[in-house]
Amino acid sequence: MNARPTHVGIIMDGNGRWATARGLPRFAGHRAGAEAAKRTVRAASDLGIRYLTLFSFSSENWKRPWTEIEQLMELLRRYLRSEIAELYEEGVRLRVIGDRESLAPDIVRLVEEAEATTRDNDRLTLIMALSYGSRQELTAAARDLARDAAAGRLDPETIDERLLASRLWTADLPDPDLLIRTSGEMRISNFLLWQLAYAEFVFTDRLWPDFGRDDLLAAIDEFGRRERRFGAAVSAG
Repeated sequence: MNARPTHVGIIMDGNGRWATARGLPRFAGHRAGAEAAKRTVRAASDLGIRYLTLFSFSSENWKRPWTEIEQLMELLRRYLRSEIAELYEEGVRLRVIGDRESLAPDIVRLVEEAEATTRDNDRLTLIMALSYGSRQELTAAARDLARDAAAGRLDPETIDERLLASRLWTADLPDPDLLIRTSGEMRISNFLLWQLAYAEFVFTDRLWPDFGRDDLLAAIDEFGRRERRFGAAVSAG
């Protein structure tokens, strides 16, 4: 049996194009995208994936029109209020990474309540990247280390990859093995730059609202066909 990834990251792209192609407002695409996310969480759990990270709202998304941002935030509120009980019943643990200070206080409260409710679940860890930017994450980690060094709590010579990784928002999570991006775009858009160092990438033309179990399984099967060497040469045998 081909190897399966432990941790899958997904850049969920194409909601707007999906809506435009159907003559619908962009929010209809985001709403359909939320349904695709629910399908994908269930499929990942069924397929034995232990960690699933969804790029839900980037730090750059704050530049979008305010009406669209408000619609996205309301969709997030609805999700956090209505889906957590089901996640709990299905053994899913929720984690949120990103700049929480940029989120509205009521959303932060809902996030904290959801994380606390599902903390002991261990079938699948669902990581939602909200107000997330990888460069911002790395900058915050470097600033944190610099403060400790300036205060004499840390010898700068001891800073290595392990120590830097311990200051990231994903410090207690394994790095993704597989990154999927939908809608045909082939870039990672400031998503988990450090953590994706040795991930396998799968790009699909499928728009995110149309993504489902078969698409996830196809990406996992593609992952299983690849030889992961982590920079080492292939043995001549």
